[in-house]
Amino acid sequence: MYQDEKLVCEDCGAEFIFTVGEQEFYAEKGLVNKPKRCPECRKKRRQNNRRPRKMYDAVCSKCGAQTQVPFRPLPDREVFCKECFAKETSEN
Repeated sequence: MYQDEKLVCEDCGAEFIFTVGEQEFYAEKGLVNKPKRCPECRKKRRQNNRRPRKMYDAVCSKCGAQTQVPFRPLPDREVFCKECFAKETSEN
């Protein structure tokens, strides 16, 4: 039913293959339009659309190192640096 199809990226003009597997995936998800961008341009576009996370300064409750976390630290909650967090999660 499906067969590989050559498409042209509207951003960079490169040809790319819309594979049978991708077409089946699109059909399964109810998507009716073919992709307009090649995989590389789709990836770049997704990365550019991401909002940068606000990071907060904190002090690790375990080792005392300065660190940054993606949430506002609360005085009554422990905060761990990456290394201590990895140790905590591997122990549990």
